[in-house]
Amino acid sequence: MATSNDIRKGLCIEFSNDIFKVVEFMHVKPGKGPAFVRTKLKSVTNGKVLDNTFSAGHKIEEVKVITRKFQYLYDDENGFHFMNNDDFSQLYLDKEMIENSQFMKAGEEVTIILKEVDETPLSAELPQSVYLEVIEADPGIKGNTATNALKNAIVETGARVMVPLFIEPGDKIKVNTEDGSYLERVK
Repeated sequence: MATSNDIRKGLCIEFSNDIFKVVEFMHVKPGKGPAFVRTKLKSVTNGKVLDNTFSAGHKIEEVKVITRKFQYLYDDENGFHFMNNDDFSQLYLDKEMIENSQFMKAGEEVTIILKEVDETPLSAELPQSVYLEVIEADPGIKGNTATNALKNAIVETGARVMVPLFIEPGDKIKVNTEDGSYLERVK
C-alpha cells in the first residue's frame, strides 16, 4: 500500500473500481492548510481522463505492472494484433487501449503494459516518434513562405499530418506520436 507521497508520472493505481495511470501530478503545499497532490489520471481500460486531488498521506492501492516489447502485426475492425518477440505468442488489444494508433505501421515495436498478477494487457505505448512516408500532400503555394506555413499531408498509415510547404509525396518524415506534429524530414 502506497501513499499520496509516492505518486509519480506513469504510476498505475486502483481507484474508483478501475485502474488508472498517473499522467500528471503536482505536490501542492499551500501556506495555510494541509498539503495535497493534484493529479490527472487516465483510465487504462477505457481511456477516460479525470482530475483528482489526494490529501497528504492518503493511502492508494498501487497496481504492479510489467512492460514488454511487442511487434505490431495487423489490425481488424475491433482492434490490433501484436506478437511477442521473445516467444512469438500473439496478443490482441481493443482499439480504445491504444492512443494515437493512427501512427502505427506493421512491424513497428510497441511497449505493452501488463498487469503483473495475471499478465492481462492494460495499455500500449507507441515510441516517442516514428518515421513515415508521405503518400499524398497538398501542393505548396508559391510565395507563401513569409511565415511558417503548413499544409496537409497523408502518411502511409492513413493519418493526416500538418507539414511544411517543401514536403512532397515520397518524402520520409519524423512524426511525434503524442500530438501528431511534424518533427523533421528524413534523408
